[in-house]
Amino acid sequence: MFENKSEEEIISLIEKGNKKAFDFFFLKHYPVLCSYAKQYVEFEDAQEIVQDIMLWIWENRKNLRINQSVSNYLFKSVKHRCLTLISRNTIKQRITNYLHEQMMSSIESQDFYQIKELSRNLQEAIDRLPESYKEAFIMNRFKGKTYNEISVELNVSSKTIDYRIQQALKILRKELKDYMPLLAALSIL
Repeated sequence: MFENKSEEEIISLIEKGNKKAFDFFFLKHYPVLCSYAKQYVEFEDAQEIVQDIMLWIWENRKNLRINQSVSNYLFKSVKHRCLTLISRNTIKQRITNYLHEQMMSSIESQDFYQIKELSRNLQEAIDRLPESYKEAFIMNRFKGKTYNEISVELNVSSKTIDYRIQQALKILRKELKDYMPLLAALSIL
């Protein structure tokens, strides 16, 4: 049914809400994109990335504007998401390594207690944030979601998410001002 249609025609049908066209599009591109993503990330992450992109395409179908070949767009999207995930994992690993080194080298030192106290105070400060700020902050900083992903999930604009996260950071920096050198070293705030 869709085999004889061009990618542009299929995208046009998807934009109009044609679920069967989307299913065809998904089944056609999913395996190839997963294989491509596996070059960068683990298989489970590759599947999740491709599923997220496909879900994003479906959810944003009415405003979908692809100004290049569909395949090129998909591969660039997958590569970008993979590199973003790698970057986030690298930062998380750096923080984990730093904390591990600090804990191992100074279990009895003041630094250990300062990190432990910081962790507790950070969690308490996050818990005191207004709910909308806290939700956006946690999704971005701890779940690794982009402003656009959060805005789609919460059904608000990216600018609103940006504002909420900036306000959360402002509040947290004020509440945790005594820990700013340590927070800066950990790249948390």
